[in-house]
Amino acid sequence: MSAPSTLPPTVPSQYGYTPHEYVAIIFLVVFGMSTVLHIGQATRYRMWWLFPTACLCGIGEVIGWAGRLWSSFSPTLHKPFMIQIVSLVVSPTPLIAVNFVLLSWIVTQLGPCYSLLSPQWYTAIFLFSDIIALLVQAAGGSIAGSATTASKTQLGAHTMLGGILFQFAAMIIFCCTACDFFVRYFYDRPVKIRTSIDRAVLQTGTNHMICTVAFSTLVLFIRSIYRIIELASGWHSSFMLNELYFNVLDGMMVAFALVSLNFGHPGRLMGPRKPQSPAEKEKHEMGMMQGRGNDSLSV
Repeated sequence: MSAPSTLPPTVPSQYGYTPHEYVAIIFLVVFGMSTVLHIGQATRYRMWWLFPTACLCGIGEVIGWAGRLWSSFSPTLHKPFMIQIVSLVVSPTPLIAVNFVLLSWIVTQLGPCYSLLSPQWYTAIFLFSDIIALLVQAAGGSIAGSATTASKTQLGAHTMLGGILFQFAAMIIFCCTACDFFVRYFYDRPVKIRTSIDRAVLQTGTNHMICTVAFSTLVLFIRSIYRIIELASGWHSSFMLNELYFNVLDGMMVAFALVSLNFGHPGRLMGPRKPQSPAEKEKHEMGMMQGRGNDSLSV
């Protein structure tokens, strides 16, 4: 990424620079290809819940970077500036929900007895917090987008900041509970007394899924820190007016998270359906064996 270009003093710009055309095109291609691939993968593995999460994130990123491409030709226009602000602030939120769901799948597969929360509570609590964060950020974007005064624009920015802070707090709690689960699993220290069938062997696909979730969470965590500093600093701060910071700490981080899910797709690594717990799997296998035995006796 090159250093941000600047406009002549006579040409006002809400960015403080003219967004580079080639940077916007690169991100449009990356997010566009990743989104198309996600749509294909979700359809192939019949994982429809990825449409309002990973696919929606990709579409939002494409819209946002299209706004920045528009601004590269017309940096003084207000409309493309607000399009990219709202879209690129809000779009990663549905992607974070993917990590919440996948952790509940991992907990289910390896052994819920090692988790402080049940797999259902992981999904319920963290998805609910993600929806709240999404609504607050969307409200802030709507306020900023329709603002006609500087005070209303600032109100919109502060509202978006509140949504990101709430989301960031949820991510910290998510990371703490996830780390606690993996420590308990690897050291075999269950939260509650377990039976011999409550612990599953870590399969290669699940291990790769854990790495994907960890990497995605890390880069989205970095992106959230950047956005918090940027919005808290104000519209004319060095963070807000630096294109290089934005391209690397926002665009690149979200691209890493979305593309990593293409390579480490849950449908390929863990199967198209929610995995069974070790106890449920054992019960299912016993039922299948009994069914085969009854069939052989009837013959």
